[in-house]
Amino acid sequence: MEFKQINYTSGEDKTYPNQVIAEFLYTHLEEYGDKVEDILKCIDFVMNPAKGGNIVVGIDENKIVGVVILNNTGMKGFIPENILVYIAVDNSQRGKGYGKQLMQKAISIAEGNIALHVEPDNPAKILYEKLGFTNKYLEMRLIK
Repeated sequence: MEFKQINYTSGEDKTYPNQVIAEFLYTHLEEYGDKVEDILKCIDFVMNPAKGGNIVVGIDENKIVGVVILNNTGMKGFIPENILVYIAVDNSQRGKGYGKQLMQKAISIAEGNIALHVEPDNPAKILYEKLGFTNKYLEMRLIK
């Protein structure tokens, strides 16, 4: 698998534009995903020099097989510097180690610590634990 790193420095990729990445995530996140327009907001965050982050596109035989999006938090120490917002592997390509490779690449390019949210029944939780992620806190949200 090859990797394409996209951020505000590189600009939008001509081969794998933002809309294509958003639609890939929408399709392959399945029940753990968001609407395309919300995914595009996350991508816009990465592409904004005042905010930032990274998109990692995993490519095999010129086809997207997986995507990771990390957004910068702008904080350090008390909150991790990065939040992993999205990761998805093509549902027809799962079980081939692409998710692990994508996570390893995302970890290697991230400057600082990484936080992520995962639902307890998501099978990816096992991968995150194997890569060293721990569950220190219980997240609570107030939706207004």
